[in-house]
Amino acid sequence: MDASTIIVGMSGGVDSAVAALLLKREGHAVAGVFMKNWDEDDGGEFCTAAADFEDARRVCDALDIELLQASFAAEYWDAVFEVFLAEHRAGRTPNPDVLCNSEIKFKLFLQYAQTLGADGIATGHYTRSRWVDGDFQLLKGADAGKDQSYFLHGVPAERLAPCRFPLGELTKPEVRRLAQEAGLTVHDKQDSTGICFIGERPFGAFLARYLPPAPGAIVATDGAMLGEHRGLAWYTLGQRQGLGIGGLAGRRAAPWYVVAKRPAQNELVVSQNEGDLLSQGLIAKGVNWLGDVDLPLRCTAKTRYRQPDQPCLATPAPDDGLRLDFDAPQRAVTPGQYACLYAGERCLGGGVIETAIGAHA
Repeated sequence: MDASTIIVGMSGGVDSAVAALLLKREGHAVAGVFMKNWDEDDGGEFCTAAADFEDARRVCDALDIELLQASFAAEYWDAVFEVFLAEHRAGRTPNPDVLCNSEIKFKLFLQYAQTLGADGIATGHYTRSRWVDGDFQLLKGADAGKDQSYFLHGVPAERLAPCRFPLGELTKPEVRRLAQEAGLTVHDKQDSTGICFIGERPFGAFLARYLPPAPGAIVATDGAMLGEHRGLAWYTLGQRQGLGIGGLAGRRAAPWYVVAKRPAQNELVVSQNEGDLLSQGLIAKGVNWLGDVDLPLRCTAKTRYRQPDQPCLATPAPDDGLRLDFDAPQRAVTPGQYACLYAGERCLGGGVIETAIGAHA
């Protein structure tokens, strides 16, 4: 592999640290960029940007590479967070991490790196890529338990093509071992699981800072009113905790599940029958294809991260949409989330789930 100038997105975690380590060992000219794209400072345990930057600085010092800082906070607010809030207002359940990758990490960060003269960027994502007959392909990470191709399916192929994913063939224990052997202090740092660039926070309280309460009726599938919700934004399909409707007279002693949202009526629909969560298919919009795909197509798909691949038939839907019909009914197919398609280990792309077919409305 020819040596290149590569800029690594340094988060302060072990994954990006080892990505930089491996690229430098390959002989590339490597620099790091720490992105701080969320301006609000909550203080206390939820404000980790300063500590993360110090971790990134220590890693770059140990690797003897330059560390730069960049902020795309205004762009993040407009392109990611405003969409996140709008989707919640509409009663949907968004996935901001997918949008963050397509709008910030693999767009603005890539452009920023290119203005600095870099040949490409690298991240600590557990995914792989390859070129076949001159065409770029995105592949699952070798470690099925850590594969993150789902989060990259919305990035256009031309923006993924100049990116490197050094961790694609590794497992998390291997990454931590490499970091420890290299003397990197982040080798045992806990993984972040919060919202992209915002971090881990009590979600309900955080959302309440931006969306006013919008109470409405909680109704059963038979139309009976069972209680009041605080706002559709605070609930997701399949949820069974925090509904406050247990022990109802005349109802069996079984859990209640959110099975639908009715934004027009501001109603939250619940059921004690888990079968009411099942859908046979879905319609997706805003589809991003990572290469040429001919429909109809037998493939597999995920409707959420970490879901096992589900066999399905993909066919065109109106308005450039995509229809998936699954071989087996799927639980809690959620509008606002993403459907990601695969052909074996290759990620084909995907889109935003618009509606679930056969679900409660």
